[in-house]
Amino acid sequence: MTSEFDAALLGQTDLLHLPDGRALLLPIARWSATPCPADEQLLRRCTGPVLDLGCGPGRLVTALGRRGVIALGVDSSPVAVRLTTDRGGAALCRDLFDRLPAEGRWQQILLADGNIGIGGDPVVLLRRVHRLLSPTGHALIEVEPPGTGLRRERVRLTGSDFDWAWVGADAIGLLAVVTGFRVTELLDHSGRWFAVLRKEVRDDATTATG
Repeated sequence: MTSEFDAALLGQTDLLHLPDGRALLLPIARWSATPCPADEQLLRRCTGPVLDLGCGPGRLVTALGRRGVIALGVDSSPVAVRLTTDRGGAALCRDLFDRLPAEGRWQQILLADGNIGIGGDPVVLLRRVHRLLSPTGHALIEVEPPGTGLRRERVRLTGSDFDWAWVGADAIGLLAVVTGFRVTELLDHSGRWFAVLRKEVRDDATTATG
């Protein structure tokens, strides 16, 4: 989530407006509910420590904490952070591109609920995720169904314009390659799709000959 989503989190709107005049219905109820079976595709792969980027109202961070998994949410929305802490989760109000705790040491990073779209440039975002993860860590990313490809739009929410992106299951593989990852799992549960990305291991050692 970003600070533009404050109105949605407060129940003032649930429509994201696209440049062509269409409006997308935001799943506010799901963001604010307890984790559903599809969310378990992410949660059961988290051993911690976990960084949830764009944590929103904190359903995943809170669920992980209750399971004894170290987890921290990050969101630029003060409303989202307050909602998360009110539920008992740990969250930090900060832009995810600003300095964050334990950079390079997180074992899992979550980009759930379409948050791969934050900023409108998934390549820049995945490179940021790569720097935040430990060498053995992995990213757990919710993507769009196959056939979506990669889309970028200037969208509007309650009068604020901002850049957003959508990444389909058919596009995440190429994005992974160009950002230093490889896709190790692609999962479908009840129409929601998830990708597991691990850092690509490169052997930079040179062998002397002759």
